[in-house]
Amino acid sequence: MSDSGRVESSAVLVEATRERIMPPARRAALAAVRTSPGGYLALAAVFTFASLILVRTGHDLAAVICVVGTWILIPILIATDRISFDGEMLVRRGLVALWSQLVKGRQIRLRINDIERAETTAVRTVRRGGSVRYRYRTEVAGKGASFAFASGRGFRQLVRLTFASLADEKLDARSRELRDYLTEPKALRQTLSLLHIASSRVLDDSVEAAPGAGKRIRHQRAAGSAQVSAADIERAGLLRIAGNQLRVAGRLRESGEAFRRALFATPNDIGLLYDFSRLLRSQASAMGQAKLLSRARAALRLAAFREKRKAPADSSDSLLARMGETFLEFGDATRAERVFRQALEFNPRTYRAQLGLADVALREGKLAHVIHHYNDAARIASDESLVRFARRESDYYSRLNDDEEYLAGELRRISWLQSSQRIQRLAARTSFASILIALVGPSISPVVGTMALAVATSSVIAWAGSLLTVQVLRPRRRFPPEEL
Repeated sequence: MSDSGRVESSAVLVEATRERIMPPARRAALAAVRTSPGGYLALAAVFTFASLILVRTGHDLAAVICVVGTWILIPILIATDRISFDGEMLVRRGLVALWSQLVKGRQIRLRINDIERAETTAVRTVRRGGSVRYRYRTEVAGKGASFAFASGRGFRQLVRLTFASLADEKLDARSRELRDYLTEPKALRQTLSLLHIASSRVLDDSVEAAPGAGKRIRHQRAAGSAQVSAADIERAGLLRIAGNQLRVAGRLRESGEAFRRALFATPNDIGLLYDFSRLLRSQASAMGQAKLLSRARAALRLAAFREKRKAPADSSDSLLARMGETFLEFGDATRAERVFRQALEFNPRTYRAQLGLADVALREGKLAHVIHHYNDAARIASDESLVRFARRESDYYSRLNDDEEYLAGELRRISWLQSSQRIQRLAARTSFASILIALVGPSISPVVGTMALAVATSSVIAWAGSLLTVQVLRPRRRFPPEEL
């Protein structure tokens, strides 16, 4: 080997050694959000209740130390515990992350290429008229690590940047909607002003003043025979985007008005029908109206029917797969299976359709079919992380199918997990009610206060125990090392 070749080889070895020994340079965070404070608040509630018990038993100094220490330390932990994104990876920072790094010797992080799935759930926190306030909770997982973060300051920026770097196959329907339609309130107000969409209060007044307006509009649309112009199509597209942005923001009444105008201009737009069905489902869930839910199913069936009638070259297999997932959310597994298979007929490499068929087979108890669909998903996956996820699921259900002892153990774990979750909910309600009675009970009768405090103590212990049990039972049982 020449001298120049030896020098180049030595430089490569030195660089590799430096990368192995020295940690990578810290990149500037593009977005950051605080982690969900639920666990911290639960811990604070337990210690606060413990301080109340100490006061009742005469240990005043210990009670003061407990309550002061709790409400000084917990807010600090909440304020410093953050998840940041630097363009390449998600990193957890703060005191808890620092402690974990000291114990485990590695940082809590997840590279964007290693993410296997992103799932989002929505919880209604406030309902007022035609609007609701959604609190979104997103979980991103891959390669044995997971990050969970909820709505708050920085959530929009983090979701927009992170999900934009992920393939559609890794996002569930709600995560995909957050990526495409979650926007700032100021920008949303400007969009509504340009499209001349009235506020929710004005829309409510107009509906009450003209209850037959919807029928007149449908009659005019049926009677009209004018062709749709390019300007109408463009405006309908803008209204569709605005309707989805309003739905994600929880302004359901205004979202319905935007979709009404868009459907008036382009009633045969299949994607618009699909989005409209999801709006109707959100309205049915928020208002508790079964009639709206039946309309949502009808709109989704119409969209799927029209999409399946299109030529394979013009059809969208990804849209059909999303329709199948929405049918599963409605609980219609039979129709979902038909839609998933239609998507695979149009494009045999539709990854989400294979996952959907595996979910349908699992609901029917057909483990062999579940394994088959996950193997097919691993075969057609376009990303290493997707392959890893599908193979892990296939191995898990293969073990369930082949090993009766492992199957029995997993069934016991799931049964205990469900029982622990029920105990946790019951204990939480009992704790809240008994603490209230314990606070006002002594003014009524000392006996009532004492009994309420005893019930509260027992229920808080049961709640904390069930919470820990749920965390222990949630992960799947690992395979024996010799069989991995």
